[in-house]
Amino acid sequence: MSGRPTPRRPLDPRSPRGAGRLRLAALGTAFVAALVPALSACGGDAAGAAGNSTLKWTSSYFPTHWDPVVGGSGAQFRELTLVYASLTRTDDTGKAVPDLAKSWEYNDKGDQVTFHLRPGLKFSDGAPVDGAAVKAAIERAKKQKDSALFGDLTSIRSVEARGLDTVINLSQVDYQIPQLLGERVLQIASPKAAKSPKKLDQAPVGAGPFIVTQLVPGTKAVLKKNPDYWDAKNIHIDNVELTSAPDASTVVSGLQTGVYNFADIEPSQADAAKKAGLDVFVQPGFNASNISLNVNKAPFDNAKVVDAVRYAINRKEFVDKLTFGYGEATNQPFPKGYVAYDPQSADNYSYDPAKSKKLLAEAGYQAGDIKLDLVIPAEDPSAEIVQSQLAKVGVTVKIKVDKNWATPFFAKDLTFSLYGTTGRDSAAQTLTAHFGPNGPLNLSTPYEPDGFEAAIAKVRQTPLDAPDYPKVLQAATRAGLESKALVFTYSSPNLIAKSKSISDLPKNPAHIDWNGVTIAGN
Repeated sequence: MSGRPTPRRPLDPRSPRGAGRLRLAALGTAFVAALVPALSACGGDAAGAAGNSTLKWTSSYFPTHWDPVVGGSGAQFRELTLVYASLTRTDDTGKAVPDLAKSWEYNDKGDQVTFHLRPGLKFSDGAPVDGAAVKAAIERAKKQKDSALFGDLTSIRSVEARGLDTVINLSQVDYQIPQLLGERVLQIASPKAAKSPKKLDQAPVGAGPFIVTQLVPGTKAVLKKNPDYWDAKNIHIDNVELTSAPDASTVVSGLQTGVYNFADIEPSQADAAKKAGLDVFVQPGFNASNISLNVNKAPFDNAKVVDAVRYAINRKEFVDKLTFGYGEATNQPFPKGYVAYDPQSADNYSYDPAKSKKLLAEAGYQAGDIKLDLVIPAEDPSAEIVQSQLAKVGVTVKIKVDKNWATPFFAKDLTFSLYGTTGRDSAAQTLTAHFGPNGPLNLSTPYEPDGFEAAIAKVRQTPLDAPDYPKVLQAATRAGLESKALVFTYSSPNLIAKSKSISDLPKNPAHIDWNGVTIAGN
């Protein structure tokens, strides 16, 4: 969860993204000037000194933490998958498929799942990838003080290691576990290295496709192909140079000159990248931005005021002004066409400022009576749009920037804020994070909408391959969207610009996978 809530880069729980951006801004052009000649010496698209294929990736999500328990739940999990593998991974339909685990099965009751690991695997430090390693990873994610993952693992009661098998005992029937324990929530580190989490945080050891050979915290990581990765035959990249992205305006020129050959970019840079002859593509994702309300505090303890805000929001304005044509207006955390997207809820609370004013009057408020502080971690143009739209219905909004925003937000002390997420591989977990009574994105904890608890329980009790699973899941989305704590506004996709020498990537939602990807000209 790295970073602040911005219109182009939605967040995830406990991961204020702004710190990295502010740090980069402080480094300024001196960093760029030093970096360009250094990387240029490695030679164009082709690669490093050995002449092998080299991916030169500059990322605005360069990991602040390399311990997956600490840093794996936000957008930077994409970079961490260079080093770490998981029990499962996500295919292009968003479904869980084998990764370190070759298969799994549930007991008849549905409250126990056994994962069968591939034989002969090892971490890059030589430790075996076995049931004990998985058990250690889950228990550390549940118990480590600075874990960002413990809230995702509440269904897990205990774990047993039986050779190459991992038996997970659940506190409830939950068929979402294979979806949940994928590339995002359970990237598995060597238990030997993880005995010192602080050391692991700066010297990562996993069983993924690459091994870190050099790490400059916050700036650069150099990696080489892991010959012991279970699918090494499908990894055609020999080296990776991962750097922290400089200012967005310089990324395209860096791609043009060969300093980089792969980068995530802002929508504002997409046209320039295309004109530069770069390959610009949209990586599917679950990004969704929202306005967070605390119904435990006035004036949002009045349901009519909440509905007034809902009707005051013109989602199209966010799309038009912030996404450069790449985003979509949305009132839910899933994209259209995804199994969890609820078509029945698509037109709820459409833009109607007249109705908003009427609701405010019925709640006893005249124009100018309501004055709100909109607290955010950094300057954000979406905050100005919210301010302008609410002013049109008579609500005065003052934007306040608090660099320590994460503390009061996750303590549920704020009244009014902005947030966005990149979702979860488990749709049920995404819904719970937003609408559950203890959800990290629910600013109104312990509030939850009526019927949501039963609806999400039914999702967990329904096997993923059951014929009625989509219907059950969409019903849970519909129940969650009755929440008065969140007003969704728009979604913006993951935009990637790359040299055309790099082949197409698998379009796995929210993930960046390197299996099968090639770099020409080497």
